Amino acid sequence: MEELTKRYYGIREVADMLGVNISKLRFYEKEFPSLKPRKNRAGDRIYTREDIEHLREILDLVEEKKLTLEGARQHLKSRSSRQTEIKQMLSRLREIRKFLVETRDQLDE
Repeated sequence: MEELTKRYYGIREVADMLGVNISKLRFYEKEFPSLKPRKNRAGDRIYTREDIEHLREILDLVEEKKLTLEGARQHLKSRSSRQTEIKQMLSRLREIRKFLVETRDQLDE
């Protein structure tokens, strides 16, 4: 896997890096709402490291794991909702920890 050193990559660079056609990248952009590369002033797509990692995940789901496009979308959606739940749980646990530390400190006084 190639080391990503730049901040932004052009569509040709990403296509070459992933071994796919530019048209496939555009197609996946339309099929997966979560994939939204920026566009520069000239209107050319520019991809961040996160965009490229997301594309790799999509390609893995569709081409390696043989999921349908709908199946891949559902997989990504469920993963996203699980991540949101985990973030909420972690936030709640931090609040509980803060409360417990404050309570312990009050008991020590």
